[in-house]
Amino acid sequence: MAKQKKQPRPKAQAPKGFPDYFGAEVTQRTQMLAKIAAVYHRYGFDALETSAVETVEALGKFLPDVDRPNEGVFAWEEDKDWLALRYDLTAPLARVAAQYRNDLPSPYRRYAMGPVWRNEKPGPGRFRQFYQCDADTVGSGSVAADAEICAMLSDTLEEVGIPRGDYVIRVNNRKVLEGVLEAVDAAHVADSDGPPDYYEDFGEWQAGILRTIDKFDKVGETGVRELLGKGRLDASGAYIDGLELADAQIEPVVAFLTSKGKDTVATLANLERAVGSSEVGGVGVKELRDIVYLLEAQGYGPDRIIIDPSVVRGLGYYTGPVYEAELTFEVKDEKGRPRNFGSVAGGGRYDDLVKRFTGQEVPATGVSIGVDRLLAALRAKGRINNLADGPVVVTVMDRDCMADYQSMVADLRNAGIRAEVYLGNPKNFGNQLKYADKRASPVAIIAGADEFDQGIVQIKDLILGAEIAKNATLEEWKDRPSQYAVPRDQMVAKVREILDGQG
Repeated sequence: MAKQKKQPRPKAQAPKGFPDYFGAEVTQRTQMLAKIAAVYHRYGFDALETSAVETVEALGKFLPDVDRPNEGVFAWEEDKDWLALRYDLTAPLARVAAQYRNDLPSPYRRYAMGPVWRNEKPGPGRFRQFYQCDADTVGSGSVAADAEICAMLSDTLEEVGIPRGDYVIRVNNRKVLEGVLEAVDAAHVADSDGPPDYYEDFGEWQAGILRTIDKFDKVGETGVRELLGKGRLDASGAYIDGLELADAQIEPVVAFLTSKGKDTVATLANLERAVGSSEVGGVGVKELRDIVYLLEAQGYGPDRIIIDPSVVRGLGYYTGPVYEAELTFEVKDEKGRPRNFGSVAGGGRYDDLVKRFTGQEVPATGVSIGVDRLLAALRAKGRINNLADGPVVVTVMDRDCMADYQSMVADLRNAGIRAEVYLGNPKNFGNQLKYADKRASPVAIIAGADEFDQGIVQIKDLILGAEIAKNATLEEWKDRPSQYAVPRDQMVAKVREILDGQG
């Protein structure tokens, strides 16, 4: 009989793009989600939790930068149906709004939080699984709903620890962009040369213009002019073909991108000139003006929310106002160079999404916050750290006294103090303190036969002890004891005093 081949052991390695999160990371995210939910709830939004799995048909073709509905998602076939992990929280909302339209209030205001999955190439800071935190209003076409989302986003950022001055919410309107494209089209009609022959239709031409607009932050006005015209050399020296627009066609685009003025009034006036006689562009400018008016009525001025024509978000997806929250403070990259942290949230109006299910237009607007990016920003700024909030550790000096140790830990827990009894091998006391260090424990409780006979416990301040060991001289050690002997019935009070002193 042939010897059975030994099965290789599986690799203890997570798939690329699927990070593991430990201790403080999970706790900090949970705390942040609770703060965000509290703001959403205060604004009157209700919680909604949908399945992680949707039909590919329900997800539709709204995943950015893909042509096929199941490209970019994790999908599989089951009973002749294609299912997929949700790639965002908006597509499931559209399905819910259509499925329960006769039961839900209109407008329907909901928030949702949870992981989403995208089958994309992972990279630094780019994961295949990550958390989103959304709030949307479905069933209202009023720009008051858009203004409310911007105000709520501002409140949320400040609630989680981003103070005023460290962020800005930038607002634009897809209709203004449509007006600019109409102005380009008008210039094209007036220009006998027209678009180059290799464009099959004006839709393709528009898409090229919009992609160029999206590069404005990177290449500036000169780069946009070159990309709209004959082309340009990029930083690597490669030549990028341009769209070959005439100068008269380039001007409306540049006028739009450079329309940000010294204040909101100037910006809106510049946008009006950029869209010219376009009716849809004029509607877009009016909506922006109305949003500004409604925000100012609530006390939200340009120190928090501004009109910024450079905001371009998923142009095939949004149908009206769009907004993006950007952190303005500097952080250091992996090479120690300063850089702006950038966007942590975005959204806008999408009036066509529910229509896919019902055939009737249902207006909707909403925002999505990148929770993991927000946490990374706060860590980079030093406003939170990765130190775990470890438990008080009750060490074990005598196995026969385990009931006494359990009584101690019960008293601590009943007082609301996180605590545990050391449950490893108690033979080596040094290993117990090493365990406490690895758990980031603030305090250790020590009691052996002598302590039990005297009715006391030893309480060791592990945080102070570590600082003294690093920084203090022997004389300072004597002046600042890090270990105390207290009566057993005063244990909880002393531990509380130490924890309060640690902040």
